[in-house]
Amino acid sequence: MGSTTTTTPDIRLSTDLISHLQKAIPQDGTRDSLLSSVIPSLLKSVAEIARDLQSSHHVSAAGTSNIFGDDQLNVDVQAEAHIRQAITSCPTIVTASSEEDPVERPVVHTSSSSSSSSSSCHEKYTLAFDPLDGSSIIPSNWTVGAIIGLWDGPSALNTPPSKSQFLSILGVFGPRTTAIIAIRLLSSLPSICLEAGLDNLTQTWELTRPALSLSAPNPKTKYFSPANLRSASDIPQYAGLVSQYIAQAYTLRYSGGLVPDIVHGLVKGHGVYLSPVSGRHGAKLRRLYELCPVALVVECAGGEAVEFERGGRRILEREVRETDERGGIVCGSGEAVAEAVGRLFA
Repeated sequence: MGSTTTTTPDIRLSTDLISHLQKAIPQDGTRDSLLSSVIPSLLKSVAEIARDLQSSHHVSAAGTSNIFGDDQLNVDVQAEAHIRQAITSCPTIVTASSEEDPVERPVVHTSSSSSSSSSSCHEKYTLAFDPLDGSSIIPSNWTVGAIIGLWDGPSALNTPPSKSQFLSILGVFGPRTTAIIAIRLLSSLPSICLEAGLDNLTQTWELTRPALSLSAPNPKTKYFSPANLRSASDIPQYAGLVSQYIAQAYTLRYSGGLVPDIVHGLVKGHGVYLSPVSGRHGAKLRRLYELCPVALVVECAGGEAVEFERGGRRILEREVRETDERGGIVCGSGEAVAEAVGRLFA
């Protein structure tokens, strides 16, 4: 274990983790806030959400719903509050919206963070996040996650995700608390996709997997995660694809949670996740809060992420125009995605 550097109160990032993050971040002063406040603060909120989940033994309806009409759990509300509070100390995050509050609003910063900021004025970011993905499986105590995406500029709307969204964090709340961090900034710098793990005793984020990849050569086991399986009754191609996976002895790994299923593929080095859309079983995943951040993670790990609709178009090619835009997804190892797209859209 390397020595640690304090970056926010009570939460530390190990020197090994900082060193790996620096590989993808320019060191010319143009992105200083990413390591001085943004990433540490977001990881602090992930740790706080994990702490809440571990102590919230009575998960219950909060008696409220978000603007989309989804019922909220008490832990949904708490998770939202942790991330909102975290970004008040990040003066370069100027706008934020979430699945629970899907309106882009200016971030009100604490006076101390505003006065102490030395970041250049051109550092202006927008945060778009799902504070707790997988609420429906929380009562059964399954692994769930948080999905966080960071965009250049004062809005994440009406701008190409492939150019504007440059950082994603997937918080993973299971037996351990981990975070998948993906960064893609400049063509002259490497993209990274790594895993950090929270040491609960020292409250330190340690580097646990320095390079996650979906390009494992000749994987011993191939995995598939078929979401929205009910739509197979409407989409014969989907039913046929699932049957093909079974015939080819793929291993089924599906939990009902987007984050744990995606992370399983990243850790194993192979996998394909599918969430289709049909007339009777429409899209549930929101492009701004779920599909785009996940797509960045998958691409930074060497995989592919395409829309289930539109003939398999790359997810990050199309602008998000409204916060409630939804869609399907096929993502994972490149050859597995290509095979699925060929079967689905032939």
